Amino acid sequence: MSEAPPLNHLRRALRQRLLPLLAVFLLLVGALFPGSALALEAPEPPTPLLPAASPALAQVSAHSFVADAARRVGPAVVRIDTERNVAREPFDPAMLDPLLRDLFGDPSGSMRERGQGSGVVIDAARGLVLTNAHVVDQVDSVSVTLADGRQIDGAVEGTDPVTDLALVRIPTRDNGLQPAPLGDSEALEVGDWAIALGSPYGLERTVTLGIVSSLHRDINSLGFADKRLDLIQTDAAINPGNSGGPLINASGEVIGINTLVRSGPGAGLGFAIPINLAKRVANQLADGGTVVHPYLGLQLVPLTARVARDNNRDPDALVRLPEHDGALVQKVLPESPAEKAGLKRGDLVVAIADQDVRTPSALLQQVERSEVGQPLALKVLRGQRELQLSIRPAALPHG
Repeated sequence: MSEAPPLNHLRRALRQRLLPLLAVFLLLVGALFPGSALALEAPEPPTPLLPAASPALAQVSAHSFVADAARRVGPAVVRIDTERNVAREPFDPAMLDPLLRDLFGDPSGSMRERGQGSGVVIDAARGLVLTNAHVVDQVDSVSVTLADGRQIDGAVEGTDPVTDLALVRIPTRDNGLQPAPLGDSEALEVGDWAIALGSPYGLERTVTLGIVSSLHRDINSLGFADKRLDLIQTDAAINPGNSGGPLINASGEVIGINTLVRSGPGAGLGFAIPINLAKRVANQLADGGTVVHPYLGLQLVPLTARVARDNNRDPDALVRLPEHDGALVQKVLPESPAEKAGLKRGDLVVAIADQDVRTPSALLQQVERSEVGQPLALKVLRGQRELQLSIRPAALPHG
């Protein structure tokens, strides 16, 4: 290896000797003249990238957003226990051995049936608890267990079987009730967080997490022809006993009321009633009235232009269908507003109140928003003709 040039060697030697002397000189100047620009200062500590967390912030950040949301709504979630008398199945006395009759007595009569569900306090001043109608259907007694464990007797204020919603009233004196904050179900989007609260299997304060899987899911497609609901679908676990409890968003606002679950291969599908609908129904029930649902008296099935074309190409087809998307009239109920308006089986409703109709659910949504007795304009295709009809919705008969 070649040696370093003499000049570089000399520079390196001078640097090694002079640097310690320069450091001592600067220290002496700093001691004698503290304000001097040559004075050495202790290096400042590096600025942290993030500000130091306060104890309160550290405590909040130690928990997930699910815990924070559940903590906000938790005090308003209640368990509802019910009892009712149920008639026993009658026995044919001729088929019952006399010896058994002497031993066990008369098997006829009634028995006490117990049920359980969940609810959520929506009005603390009036002691109103929102739950499902099927939770308190035809019950004789209602017991409400608050979040702090106290049990209070309640009374059913009103029910609406069509939307599966009910109100239970409990005394408000010294109960310290806390209402749940209510959100806006119309602001939901598929993929939003969904958190289900309730008392499944009698286990209080149970929380499950999922997302909003779908919106405006027609309950009729799930086999409930006597209901009129567009449901929120979620994969958050909704188990028996969760019915009537709240479905909340990531901010801790109620966006729905848990109502049912459908099990499928590999997963369960949970459904909740949108809170905007629940608020409208609850307001009517709280005022002591019955919920009025407009109806037309039609049984409808969906029809698409493609299905209609396939049908019309078939030489054995019994009827030619309008090649258009819409709600096909399958049956007209006698003495109904639809019959009075002149609707017939095979008609295709393609518009109502100047709004296009592509599915039966779209038609029912418009009817639900209408007023009883007020005329609605219908555009109907009957064969090759287009008809303009006027129909006046009537109140949906109960029972």
